[in-house]
Amino acid sequence: MRTAVVIGVGNEYRCDDGIGPALIAALEEHWLPGVKLIVSDGEPARLIDDWADVPLAIVVDAVLCEPSTPGEFYRTDVPLDDHDHQGDPALESHPHTAGSHSLGIPDALRLGQALDRLPQRLVVYAVEAADVGFGAELSAPVGAALSRLVDAVLSELTSPLPQ
Repeated sequence: MRTAVVIGVGNEYRCDDGIGPALIAALEEHWLPGVKLIVSDGEPARLIDDWADVPLAIVVDAVLCEPSTPGEFYRTDVPLDDHDHQGDPALESHPHTAGSHSLGIPDALRLGQALDRLPQRLVVYAVEAADVGFGAELSAPVGAALSRLVDAVLSELTSPLPQ
């Protein structure tokens, strides 16, 4: 039985937009029974299929912020009964997503709510990007944040689910 899914959103060939896939690769080195690890392009229908009816879904994506602190990341425990997340860098819509995906988590939330296909709990980690140009390497500050991000997600996965 699947107890959690971790979805790394991004494109590994767009520098820091590859933080989601890099996280999934790092987590694959850990024994995580009941946890499904997925690399996603962030397309809402696929996100909904990946997280529907799972007790815990963790989504990791890169974002562009102004002013920017590359490598900084934000954790949001998304209230699934309230989809007004203006100003939350983890859930801002298209203009702040870092990668080439034009729709994002807010779109998937709205669609998932309409279709009654949400996880029981959704946690989003948004990582501030420095460079989303073409290339397969994370920038130095985002690369340096990867181990802290892995630790944060592992902690999330091993914590008891709130009642």
